[in-house]
Amino acid sequence: MLRRTSFQLRHASKVTSFTSRNLQARRTMGSVSAIDSVIFRTLFGTEEIRKVFDDRAYLHRCIDAETALARAQAKCNVIPPHIGKIITSSSEKAELDFERLRKETEIVGYPILPLVRQLSSACGDEAGRYVHWGATTQDIMDLASVLQMKKGLEILERTLRSVIKNLEFLSEKYRDTPMAGRTHLQHALPVTFGYKCAVWLSGFQRHLERLEQLRPRALMVQFGGAAGSLASLGSGDTGLRVRKEMAKDLGLSDPPITWHVARDGVAEIINYLALVGGSLGKLALDIIIMSSNELSEVSEPFVPHRGASSTMPQKRNPISSEVILAASKVLRSNAGLVLDGMVSDFERASGPWHLEWVAVPESFVLAVGALYQADFALSGLVVNPDKMLENLYSTRGLIVAEAVMMGLAPHVGRQEAHDIVYEACKESIEGNMSLLDALRKRSEVTEKISGEDLRKLCDAKNYLGSCGLMVDTVLSVTRR
Repeated sequence: MLRRTSFQLRHASKVTSFTSRNLQARRTMGSVSAIDSVIFRTLFGTEEIRKVFDDRAYLHRCIDAETALARAQAKCNVIPPHIGKIITSSSEKAELDFERLRKETEIVGYPILPLVRQLSSACGDEAGRYVHWGATTQDIMDLASVLQMKKGLEILERTLRSVIKNLEFLSEKYRDTPMAGRTHLQHALPVTFGYKCAVWLSGFQRHLERLEQLRPRALMVQFGGAAGSLASLGSGDTGLRVRKEMAKDLGLSDPPITWHVARDGVAEIINYLALVGGSLGKLALDIIIMSSNELSEVSEPFVPHRGASSTMPQKRNPISSEVILAASKVLRSNAGLVLDGMVSDFERASGPWHLEWVAVPESFVLAVGALYQADFALSGLVVNPDKMLENLYSTRGLIVAEAVMMGLAPHVGRQEAHDIVYEACKESIEGNMSLLDALRKRSEVTEKISGEDLRKLCDAKNYLGSCGLMVDTVLSVTRR
C-alpha cells in the first residue's frame, strides 16, 4: 500500500506542478526519443538514472577523468606535485560555456578538445599547461562512460534487490497456492503460484550474482594515450604507474593493457542489462496474459485512471508490464549494437565506438526504468487464488492426465498406460465429461486402480510434485 501511495503521489505532483511541468516541457520539446520525451519519459526511466547519463553529468565525469589523471601524474612525479591539486580544484569550480562547447564539438567531432580548452583556461597559465597531459580523447571519454556505468550499476542493483524482495514475499506467501501450469498457452500440469514466482526470482538472483562478477572485469580504468602504448609518458613503467594510481583513485580495476579497441567490457555490461531485460520481459508477459479477463488470476496494483481507455470505462490495462515488455525488446536490440561495436579496426575504431554513445545511456535508462515498473507492479500485485483454482479445474481433470498415466504405468507399462489415458481424454473432451468419469468406464483402469485411488489421481491439488521444495530452495539462496 505504501508503494502504491507513493506512486500516486508521484504522479499527482506531476499533474499539479504546472509551472515546473511547463518549464520542463520547454527544455525537452525537441526530444525525439521516448526516454527523453516530456510526455513519455517517466514511463521508460527514472529521473535518478537519467541524471547519471545526461549531458551535464557526462561532462562532469569527463572532468573527473581529467582531474584523476592530473592527481595520479602529480603523485607519480610526471607533473609537478602541486599541480594535481590545482587542476582538481580549478576544474571542479569551472563554469563551462555549454553553447561554446556544443559548437566546437560539432566542428571537432568530439567534446574533449573543446572541454580541455576551457579547463586549461580555468586552471591558469601554470597548471593549465598540464591539463590532459599525455592523454587522448578516447581515454577521457571511455573513462567518463565507465564512471557513469559504475554509478548506473549501483542504482540498478538497489532496484534489482527491491524486485527480489518482492518476489521472495510472493514466493513464500503463495508457496502452496495451486494453479494451472501452461505450455504452449494450454494447460500442462498443476503448479503453484509461489513456484511461478520463484522461477522468476531465481533468474534475478543469478543476475545479482552476475553483477558482482562483472564489476571487476568490466569496470576498468582507461588511459593509454594516442595508440594505447602510453609512449607520451616515456618508456618504462611510468604510464603504467599513473594508470594504476588512477584506478585506485576512482575505484576501478586496472587492466593489464589498454582496451581502446577491446570493447568486451562495455559489451558485457550492456548485454547484462539485456539479460535483466529478458527476465523482466518474461515476467511482464506472464502478468499480461494472467491478467486477461479470461484468466483473471492476477492484476497490477490499482491506481485511479492508470491503464484507462479513452473510450472504454471498464479498462484497467497492465501498463507497467506493457512498458517492461517494450523496454526488454529495445535492450536486446541495443545488446546487438555494442556487439557490433566490438569489431574495431586497428588501434582506434573509425566508427563502431560511436554506437556505444547511443546504446549505453539508453540501455541504462530503460533497464532501471523497467526494474522500477516491475518493483511497483510486484509490490502491490493483486493475486486471485480462487480464480487460479477455478481455472485449474476448468478442464475437469484433464490437467492431471499424466498423473493417471504414471499411476497406471506400473500395472500395464508406460506406453500402454499412455494410450489408455489418451483415449479417455479424447472421450472426456468429445463427450463433455470429466476425466474421472471417462476413466471409470474403462475396465482396464478400474481393474488396476481402486476408485478412491483413481479419484485422488484425478485431483489436481495432489499432483504438485516438488514445487514447494524448490520454492524453499530458491528462497534459501538469498537468506544465506
